[in-house]
Amino acid sequence: MNSRFSQAAVIAAGIAFLGMCIKSGIDDFVNKDRVVTVKGLSEKEVEADKVTWPIPTKELGNDLTQLYHNINVTTNKVKTFLKQNGVKDDEISVNAPVVIDLNADQYSTNKGYRYNITSTITVTSRNVKLIRSIMARQGELLKQGVAVVEGNWDNRTTYEYVSFQKMKPEMMQEAIKNAETTAEQFAKNSSSRLDKITRADQGQFSIEDRDSNTPYIKKVRVVTTVTYSLKD
Repeated sequence: MNSRFSQAAVIAAGIAFLGMCIKSGIDDFVNKDRVVTVKGLSEKEVEADKVTWPIPTKELGNDLTQLYHNINVTTNKVKTFLKQNGVKDDEISVNAPVVIDLNADQYSTNKGYRYNITSTITVTSRNVKLIRSIMARQGELLKQGVAVVEGNWDNRTTYEYVSFQKMKPEMMQEAIKNAETTAEQFAKNSSSRLDKITRADQGQFSIEDRDSNTPYIKKVRVVTTVTYSLKD
């Protein structure tokens, strides 16, 4: 009798356990499509921490030897001006002069001079505020007879934010938190509760100028996509 009772108890327990597994499976099947996918945004404005400032100067003439002498004198004046205003030697680089023979250019309209020689000094610095203050005073070079040529697309001043990696974890945390807040509101509106995260996309970070007038202010942005399961 005891043996039969024990066997019956084991069978009953097995059936009960099997029933619970079946119920759990049915619940998972019913709820497998009950998910919500939301996006979380994190956005910050930061000041650029690196600047690259090309300073091109130009000389026109017919005597190439004299032009090289003149461009060297001009280059030294620019370097002296920079150093006197706090720019370090290792922040200054001088490119080799570029010479254009205008007589060899069939589209040239300049008939007065044969040679156009350009030299570019490039300042690369992490002290953005100092460099910007010097840029505002570059008119002082005119008093020394140095005319800085307006830079083209290749010689434009650029600003970067190179400390970006340090703020990535904080911004990701903020983006995920914002996504969770949105998902919780959705769950509340649908009389549900958030369950675990089923999928998450880190998203891509972007760094852009805040606007065209303040390229030294950067807008860092990340959008993350998170999918939550829902439960009653």
